[in-house]
Amino acid sequence: MAAGGESIPRLYTRTGDHGTTGLSGGARVDKESPRIRAYGAYDELGAQIGLAEAELPSSLLEIRALLHRLGNELFVAQSELAIARGHTASGPRIETRHVRRLETDIDRFDAAHPPLATFVLPGGSAAAARLHVLRTVARRAERELWTLHRVEPQRAELLQWANRLSDLLFALALAANHSLGVAETPPDYSV
Repeated sequence: MAAGGESIPRLYTRTGDHGTTGLSGGARVDKESPRIRAYGAYDELGAQIGLAEAELPSSLLEIRALLHRLGNELFVAQSELAIARGHTASGPRIETRHVRRLETDIDRFDAAHPPLATFVLPGGSAAAARLHVLRTVARRAERELWTLHRVEPQRAELLQWANRLSDLLFALALAANHSLGVAETPPDYSV
């Protein structure tokens, strides 16, 4: 995947036929390396965000616009993850402003629904269910990022951003249900 405006001359290169893939700057790593696992998890999240954005009803225009922005932010995170250890990042990076903006979004959308008194089942409306899927993929991507961090320390801003992202997606799911007039369902522990 190109990062930061690079061109992609063709879709296949044959350079990965033996289990390695290229990073920005030309370094090669194993396809199952912690860096590629983290990078790939955020790539998957981006695809899921695109699907959610396309499926959300037009009445959730503000959430759809936010998902579009998050899709772009994911490319910033991936561009950072595409830099091999020991190489200097010259492209975009997740910064404190990205973390603060997620916090502002969380606060805004958390205020858009009644306070929770219990855990809730991940669903209700189709839109909220899709946002809960995004939340779980974001959490998995964050776990992959922390696995990478254990062997190749990552910047605090990227780790903070990853942690806030799933919180925002949870707030969006609750806001979507509230906006669509769908009540949250607490889990039934008696089953």
